[in-house]
Amino acid sequence: MGARGHDGMNITTKKRCDWCGHDPLYQEYHDIEWGMPNFDDRQLFEFLLLEGAQAGLAWITVLKKREGYRKAFSQFDPEKIAKYDKRRCERLMQNPGIIRNRLKIESAISNARAYLKIVENYANFAEYIWQFVDHRPVQNRFRSMKQVPANTPVSDVMSRQLKKDGFRFVGTTICYAYMQATGMVNDHLVTCFRHEVCRQASA
Repeated sequence: MGARGHDGMNITTKKRCDWCGHDPLYQEYHDIEWGMPNFDDRQLFEFLLLEGAQAGLAWITVLKKREGYRKAFSQFDPEKIAKYDKRRCERLMQNPGIIRNRLKIESAISNARAYLKIVENYANFAEYIWQFVDHRPVQNRFRSMKQVPANTPVSDVMSRQLKKDGFRFVGTTICYAYMQATGMVNDHLVTCFRHEVCRQASA
């Protein structure tokens, strides 16, 4: 008998979205995090930085460096990151545990500062970011990866607002990937076992 997951389902028979392939790390991320409505400020900030780091790369590249990012960026504490200076930036440029792109590293620091300004005016970051979908996940019912968009009018609006509020590496495609990851949209295919799980989580 095959191994069973925490939900009792046989891991070898689970029907997943095609994009996660057979990589155990990718499958775990798909099975637990991706598409699950997330209202935790620290995690929402973490995803914002990681999605920006992913720009132009495969998500699995970032996923494999996630722990490296957590160590390098103070467990994604925006107050600490906002205080990083040029010296800290140079140290990060030498860190093999992250993607050593100067613009992305500098944007993580400036995004932390933008984040702190946002939470001065909102109850929390979740309230700010979830306003773009009226605080309820969009439930899509795609049957093929070809149907899943790279961006939408909502991600266009989000991108423009985030840029206006001082965030960087937040183009519309990055914003839509962020929406997918944090469960602002449920883009699990209807044939995927996680589609219904994520739908019920937002009910």
